Amino acid sequence: MTVKQATTPNPGQSVRNGQAPALTGERADLLETLATHRQFLRLTTRDLTDEQVGRRTTVSELCLGGLIKHVAAVERGWHGFIVDGPSAMPNFTEWTEEDFARRTDEFRMLPGETLAGVLADYAEVARGTDELIASLPDLDASHPLPEAPWFEPGGRWSVRRVLLHIIAETAQHAGHADIIREGLDGAKSMG
Repeated sequence: MTVKQATTPNPGQSVRNGQAPALTGERADLLETLATHRQFLRLTTRDLTDEQVGRRTTVSELCLGGLIKHVAAVERGWHGFIVDGPSAMPNFTEWTEEDFARRTDEFRMLPGETLAGVLADYAEVARGTDELIASLPDLDASHPLPEAPWFEPGGRWSVRRVLLHIIAETAQHAGHADIIREGLDGAKSMG
């Protein structure tokens, strides 16, 4: 089933001043939870330089800028999946070394990349996801998952399940980012 993005508010909603009313219920709760974890992730970069957000503080390849790039790329991919199904996702079973190298670059700041640029891209991706989720007629609409070693064979995910996955991914990487930031200068997102 192909999910199409609606261009008008849900039936029964009124439009005031050219804008749809604020979301309520499940969608509002899910998007608010995602917004909270996005903010925790962005907060780990406050008052840092481009060089600092590219610095590793553990044996891992992870850095703050790279984590934000990765989360944005993952969210962008799942947005495509919601709209176009598995054809929007890579065929992971046929990935080459070059594909894996590009994926690894998501986790680091590359020459010429800036914190401002990474954050702007993430904000654009977030806006797109939020608008899509707010406009969809049905969170139960689903697609078959692409073939990948980490997905159950023959599995399907609904829009709701995809959104929950995006929330989990963002929260997990916000935690990673908090550890990296604490290793940089002792600052924490909370506490």
